Amino acid sequence: MPDTGETPAHDSRDARAPREPAGPPSREEAAPSDPGSTARPGRVVAAWPAVPLLAALALWGWAVRHTDVSALDDYGLVSALHPTFWAGLAVLTAGFWFTVRDPRRRAGWPAAYVLGLLVMERATQAVLYPTPLYAWAWKHDAVIDHLLTSGGLQSADRLGDMAVYDQWPGFFAAQAALVRLLGVDNAAMYMAWWPLVSSVLLLLPLLLIYRTFTRDRRLIWTALWLFCVGNWVGQDYFSPQSVAFALHLGVLAVVLRRYGRPGAHGARQRQAVWTVLLSVLVIAIVVSHQLTPGMLVVTLLALALTRGHRDWIPLVTTVVIFLAWCLTAALPFLSAAMPDMIRSVGDIGANVETGYGSTPTGTGAVATSWAARLLSGCVLLLALAGVLRARELRRRALPLLLVAAAPLPMFVASSYGSEMIFRVLMFMLPGAAFFAAAALLPAAQLPGARLPGARTPSAAPGEAHPEPAARRRPFSRSRPSLPSPPTLPRLRYAAWLSPLVLLAATLAFVPSYSGKDRVNYFPPGEVALVRQLFDQAPDDSLVVAANRNYPLAYEQYWRVDHYWFLEDTRTHVDDIVRDPAAVLARDMAGVAAPARAYFLLTQGQMANSEMNGQLTAAQLRRVRESVADSPRFERVARNSAGVLYVLNPAS
Repeated sequence: MPDTGETPAHDSRDARAPREPAGPPSREEAAPSDPGSTARPGRVVAAWPAVPLLAALALWGWAVRHTDVSALDDYGLVSALHPTFWAGLAVLTAGFWFTVRDPRRRAGWPAAYVLGLLVMERATQAVLYPTPLYAWAWKHDAVIDHLLTSGGLQSADRLGDMAVYDQWPGFFAAQAALVRLLGVDNAAMYMAWWPLVSSVLLLLPLLLIYRTFTRDRRLIWTALWLFCVGNWVGQDYFSPQSVAFALHLGVLAVVLRRYGRPGAHGARQRQAVWTVLLSVLVIAIVVSHQLTPGMLVVTLLALALTRGHRDWIPLVTTVVIFLAWCLTAALPFLSAAMPDMIRSVGDIGANVETGYGSTPTGTGAVATSWAARLLSGCVLLLALAGVLRARELRRRALPLLLVAAAPLPMFVASSYGSEMIFRVLMFMLPGAAFFAAAALLPAAQLPGARLPGARTPSAAPGEAHPEPAARRRPFSRSRPSLPSPPTLPRLRYAAWLSPLVLLAATLAFVPSYSGKDRVNYFPPGEVALVRQLFDQAPDDSLVVAANRNYPLAYEQYWRVDHYWFLEDTRTHVDDIVRDPAAVLARDMAGVAAPARAYFLLTQGQMANSEMNGQLTAAQLRRVRESVADSPRFERVARNSAGVLYVLNPAS
């Protein structure tokens, strides 16, 4: 409903009520002796948010049943989705907006809408695609298979570069235990649903963080909604990062709510318990992921420099655990990588530059890439507007503002494989979404009285201390509201602009998140072709492919070697394009019997090469035709998703 300009002290129900009673009383006003005449209408009014929610989910169900993903184009899932999917998102967003802004609605309804949003965002691909997405997810499944096969961790002299996963084994060891517990063959049996699971895991720590700074549920749930639609980076897939990020937010929730304020002896004892919990969370992060502990240290340092959270225990605990792991289990990898890491420090231009094979090419890839940039830019601009507009909120939520800004210095530290910009955006998003929500909500809905400390004279543990009475604004429904200034045009404009911006951001998530599904989706035929390769490949065999974008690319990596020629120097790639069969045969000739050398070209490799500016479709066809016509190679298998050749021993 558009805003009418009333102050928070005014009860919106009084504004809508007639002066004379007309019809049955509301549920709140019904007398206990007359339940039959009022209970039923009250329940109907209270349950109306279920109508748009169920309608949106019904439209989504219809859409996934009538969407064909067998022939994706350069727009990925965007152009394949049935139109009712977009209608469902619009209905869901509208229902959420009017539900979350109604003070009479229970908090369960906004929560239901956010969960519905996650289902439509993250479960659509799991329902539509018969195989899991992302080559990296298949790679992590191979690491889990290695742990189950070998029974323990191994060093670089046996695994080469893949030994890095054995030096940060937390996520993989936990998944190996889960595979055994569930009795399934491998993690691929459930990893298609991991984006939904990992996204739901983020809701609880985010809810705790936001409740630290406000009791206004409209602000809290709008911030959660914006976080969900702004988190397009894709790190929610089956990966250590997905779990480490949830643990990172858990640490921040504990620190923001339980540290930084002096207390009595009993409070210090309780803080010792929280320190134990904090240590467990930090250990789980440190043993699972390389980058997240660094981000956590930077964020905790920023918080420790503020007056309200000047407690060094969380920071010191995290640094000690992080250094202990780096100087022991992770030392082999860090010793080899340290020179490159030192050279990258301070080189911001190189750290944010995308490398060869990472530049979107083609109309669809460029359009979806710009949709993602505009979505992130919109959230960050809204956050800036919220910071400038809500001065009282900015003062009270200064720690959350620091959480949003703390990851920025990581641009100076490393490129992280040309992914640092995406990781920085992801770690900034929890704080940015909160202030972006403040920019969307009318100023009258952000009263200081609903911020921490204003509800009761004494704050609960972990909450901000109450503001002095002289500076608090009274909040009483019995007090008449002051006349509103003549700003009706501005309020009407803002009332319509905010839901439109929220809807645009929600719709923009789809191309940002699913616009590259032509690269990330591998049809069952491609999975079967690669599995056939590894079923017959002898030990120490070599698999040559254009790039690593295919399923099972790291299958049995402890006994089979791989070479992706598009990751070689540009000069050598040009040599392959000029005379594919001859150059590839020369590259593959060093494999000694009984091992074999295989050449694999699949649909996923071709999509990745075309859409990321590596080789064009014509160049890839030339490579394939040259190998097919050469007597040096023998075709082993072929289907609609790819072809497999083996190098003849005589070559």
